[in-house]
Formats: sequence, C-alpha cells, structure tokens
Amino acid sequence: MDLCLTLLLICLCSQGTTNAEVAEDQSIPLVPLIPLIPSHPKDNETANPANTTESSNQPATIATTTDEEEEEDDCQLIGRNPESLQAITAAIQKLGVQLLQNLEITPEQPNLILSPLSISLALSQLALGAKNETEELLMHHLHENTVPCYHQSLHNVLKQLKNNDVQIATRIFLRQGFEAKQEFVSESQRLYDSEPAIVESLQQINNWVENATQGKMTDFLSALPPNLLLMLINAVHFKGEWQAQFDPRFTSRGVFYLDDMHMVDVEVMEDAKHPLSLFIDNELEAQIARFPFMKMMSLLVIMPLSGQVNVSSLSAKLNISDLYERLPKERAVQVKVPKFKLEYSQELQDVLTKFGLGEMFLNPNLAEIADGPLLVSSVMHKSSMEINEEGAEAAAATTVVISRASNPIFHLSQPFFFVLLDDVTQVPIFMGVINNPNPGAPILQRGEFGNKDKVMFPIDKDHMGSFGSPPK
Repeated sequence: MDLCLTLLLICLCSQGTTNAEVAEDQSIPLVPLIPLIPSHPKDNETANPANTTESSNQPATIATTTDEEEEEDDCQLIGRNPESLQAITAAIQKLGVQLLQNLEITPEQPNLILSPLSISLALSQLALGAKNETEELLMHHLHENTVPCYHQSLHNVLKQLKNNDVQIATRIFLRQGFEAKQEFVSESQRLYDSEPAIVESLQQINNWVENATQGKMTDFLSALPPNLLLMLINAVHFKGEWQAQFDPRFTSRGVFYLDDMHMVDVEVMEDAKHPLSLFIDNELEAQIARFPFMKMMSLLVIMPLSGQVNVSSLSAKLNISDLYERLPKERAVQVKVPKFKLEYSQELQDVLTKFGLGEMFLNPNLAEIADGPLLVSSVMHKSSMEINEEGAEAAAATTVVISRASNPIFHLSQPFFFVLLDDVTQVPIFMGVINNPNPGAPILQRGEFGNKDKVMFPIDKDHMGSFGSPPK
C-alpha cells in the first residue's frame, strides 16, 4: 500500500461587519501583510525604476508596455535564482517553527502536526488581494522582505515541488453573484493555478477537498460559512514509500517514554541493520536522523537527548537546511520506530495573533479582492499523519474564512520533533511534535519489582506527565 502526505488550505470570504460585531465574534488579532515584491502588476510598479527613462522618443503607450514586459521578465529571472529559492525555503521553515512555538499542547491534543507549505501558500494568495498596511503585514510575516519578486519566486518553488512528486491543488470558490476583481483572479490563476468556480453546494466543496486529498479527508466542512463571499482553497498531497521499508514480521509491542516516570504502549517497527543517516548535534543536544523516501523526499527526525521537545528552545538554534547538509553517509543502524496514526485540529487565530497577524482579523484592507469591507474571521487547521512499515501518509486542511563496529542504535522511543521535507529545496511540507504516538491508550507508570523485572502500572487516564528524560 502506497502512503500519502496531504495538505489542504481553504480561504473563505464574506461581507465585512461592524467593529462591534467583530468585537463580539472575534477574539483573535490579525496578521499584518507586507507589500509583495514585484511578481504581479502592483509590485511591478516599482520593480524596475531604471526603465522609466528608456525609449523617450517612443509613444507613451508603447514605452509603458515595454517597461511592464521587461519588469515581468526581470521577476521571472529573479524568481528562478538559487538565492530566491533559499530565501523562500528559509521563510517557510521559519513560519512553521513559529506556529509550533506558539501552539499549546494539551492532554487532549499532545501532538502538533501542520503544513507550513500549505499555510504559507494560503497567506500568500490572500496577500495578492491585500493592500497597504495589510499587504505589508502579511508579507513581513511571510518572508520579512528578504525575497525579491516574492510571488514569482514562490510560484517557481511550487513548480519544482510538483516535479518532485508533491501534488498541489488550489481553487477559488465564489458565491453566486459575487464578483472578485479580475486582476486578483487572473494573478491567482497565473501564479498559483487557482481556477475560479461558483459555489453550488456544501457537497461540491467537500468533494473537491476529498479528491484533492486522495480521499484522505471527507466531509471537510459541516456547513457553508454564513455570509460566504469567497473561498481560497489549496491542497498539498505527498505519497511515497521508504527507500528501506520495515519488515512487518518484526513489528511488535513496545513502549514510548513520555517522561522518566510514564510511558505508553505502542506498536514498534524494528530493523537490526537499517540504512540511516544519523548524528548527534551538540548545540541542539539532540540526535538527528533522516529517513528517505523513494523520490527525493525525507522525514528528518530531531530527538532531544533529554526526552523533552521544547520548540522555543529548539527554534533559537534550529537550522533545518544546515542539519540536512551535515547529514553523514548512511550506515547500518539498529532502528526502532513507533507506528502511529494521529489527528490534530486547531483554530489558528490565537497563534497567528501571538506573532503579529492579529490585524488581519480586525480591520484588513483586502481591496484587491473586491471593493467594500471584507473580514478574515477564522483560520482553522486540521491534519492527520500515519507512519507504518511502508512509508508515511498525511493529510491536512486549513480554512481561512473571510466574512466580508557494532551497529549504532536509534530508538525513537521518546518525544521528538519532525520535518517532512523535499530533498531538493528543503521546503518543509509537514512539521510537528510527537509527544504521545498513542494518545488513546492508558498511560502507564513505570516501577521496579526487585532489581530485574520491570512492571507497568496503569494510572489515571486524565493524568498527563511532564516531558522529561526516559529511564536510563
């Protein structure tokens, strides 16, 4: 059975409301947008000022056309250079880490799984419709003004990812009778392959989501949002197998250490001589391991030696591309990896507000989408991920609602941070923290019987231990 990685992103638009109504319904601040660097017409106004003095003897209309064509050509060249690729990769990595850093872990949801690529794509397409302070705020948080011709650069990254077996689908759903500005629609289509369609029914949207996620996400919406004007949807899907698969005959019951006092029962895949790139990073105080897929994709695992994943502490030192470049040659390693199938669901307004995007939910300027007040009212993210002997499978959906010697050993048996990334670009497709790969199972307490036999005792199912070191 092939395994898949899927992500979906939806943007819904509806009529703007009064500030009083927003105050009652919204508790989340907005994210500021930063002006897009030339990749669509409003960017090109300042993309190539040197051309303004050219062809002084030509008619004005001819000179303007020439300037626009030259500016577009310049952006296409800039968008393809390695520096732009690296800057886009760094920006998506940073956004993913910021989101994880600000999301809270709860006993009900001890794990975090999200797609930085999908969320970046959603906010980027939204930025196409933003103006002035809102655009500046979004673009600041998307790339901190480090990427010239941002949209064209992201467009080229998406094309490269698609060539590396990542499936990306986008769509604009419009309410019957609502007309978005043609420039926004055409630029969305040119840069992000986002075709417009009229909303006919809830089932129509859910069917699109299900098809875009290869059947991994059904009944995505339970109802159409009220006052719906516009939905921006994107889905990211990856399907792959490990280069070195695990033999199901050697999968057995094992334990995953939540901390030095508590553990949980899991199914553990095992291989006595698994080819693995593995090293210890002293600064991160963590083991780093790479599990490659068949077609230029990898699962990069960062397991702190302390047994505790502190994303805030990691983020200050974490450079995913640097870790990837420092991976040594593969060698035979005794490997144990837990099988798991996990789900995650979270409203992202609070976390986006925490790192500065609160204004997006209060009073955004989305005048490039349509005239009149529009309002982003929520950002919901849902995701799932499965790891088994054959490979990895994941799905995610995000809705943005706009109302108006001996073999070394690597046992993945305690909390870890993961990044599923493209090997060529190092763009993180999925990212997360696994603190408990079997949250539905009773938590066990470790005890001693004499000095040799280990005994596990069930504890209160509502108990949630802190994340410390596993037993020595």
